[in-house]
Amino acid sequence: MEKYEIQKLRDLPIEKVAKEMGMKVEHHKALCPFHDDHHASLSFNKAKNSCRCYVCMGDSVGTIDLVMKYLGKDFLSACRWLAEEHQVQLEEDRKREASSSSSSPGDSSSGGSSPEDNSGGFSSGKSSSFDASRYARFFEHPWLNLAARRFLFEERKIDERVAAWCRLTSWTDKKGVNWLQIPYFSTEGKLIGIQNRNLDYKKGESTPRFRFPYGAKCSIYNLPIVRGMAPGEQLFITEGCSDCWAMLSAGHKAIAIPSATLLKPEDKKWLAEIGSQLKIEWHMFPDKDAPGESLFLQLKEILPSLVHHQLPPGCKDFSEYYLKEKTEFINFLNKMNMEEFIIRTYTKKELALMYFPESYPRTAVNHLMAWIHLCTPLWNELLDMGYRKTSKAFSPKQVKAIVDYLGEPG
Repeated sequence: MEKYEIQKLRDLPIEKVAKEMGMKVEHHKALCPFHDDHHASLSFNKAKNSCRCYVCMGDSVGTIDLVMKYLGKDFLSACRWLAEEHQVQLEEDRKREASSSSSSPGDSSSGGSSPEDNSGGFSSGKSSSFDASRYARFFEHPWLNLAARRFLFEERKIDERVAAWCRLTSWTDKKGVNWLQIPYFSTEGKLIGIQNRNLDYKKGESTPRFRFPYGAKCSIYNLPIVRGMAPGEQLFITEGCSDCWAMLSAGHKAIAIPSATLLKPEDKKWLAEIGSQLKIEWHMFPDKDAPGESLFLQLKEILPSLVHHQLPPGCKDFSEYYLKEKTEFINFLNKMNMEEFIIRTYTKKELALMYFPESYPRTAVNHLMAWIHLCTPLWNELLDMGYRKTSKAFSPKQVKAIVDYLGEPG
């Protein structure tokens, strides 16, 4: 086993590993499984990625040591267990699979089982079908390394729940290059393709910015979102995964076309059919370039009701708008629904942002609930209607009561 692979396993979050093994960790503490503990003596240190029981351990232990101790495994067995649980493919496995693949001319998995296929997935003389079974395990327990978390949550400001919904995961190749692995699923949730994004990409370098396993079908992104849509709901079409994550982070349902030049006839057919079945209200913020406007016009031909939204000056695409004007962006989208207020079910966040459009979602909810608490008759009426502190949304009757006492938002 290579040193860099062992270090990768040591860097796995120890609290997450402990929970996966069945330990109940709360507030960085757990009952120590190595002695008769009743006072949560096992403490976790996130900064050092270690844990220590001050009753039965002389020194702190790391992730691999904890697995060895808790599961009773030797060092190599513990490493293999961690690698399998977190989709960290080991060099010995890659060599074994490469040998197996080369000795089986009828093998249809031309991309190999590893996301680290240096060919970028291209292979000649073999079947072009995508063998999802060899990749599916990478997305069973998605894990984001530091480079991926920095890219998604610090640079792109993507909501962590969006990353979880999209099952984004990451890996580091033998050269130390960090990759974000983006799965494409069918409407039914079946894996149909993978896009690997180079997080360390620099122009002029030999390592490409994107890689696709051979045979992967990367057409419309985030298809599973359609399963939970109600007739007449809004659905935004974006260009590229990053724009889709930004729209989802803003609280709106979205799908993505990989690029303006990759809209296939079968994709057009699917969009037309699903739009007709669900009476979807289509919206789009085209990129501020010729391909972006061309994509909108192509889509407009098959989706006549598609609404064009203009990006503000200085923003070339939707992600940039989301990053630069995050609060203003949420306000703008909510204003589209505020011209004529409708009594219906609203989540707390939706209704709060209508009353406090210049606030962040959590702040807006706190302000709205403070108003409601101060209005005693309204609070009592909501309680009589079944409202509880744990409620995530207001029913139409509750919304009507709020509007009767506080007035319509806007």
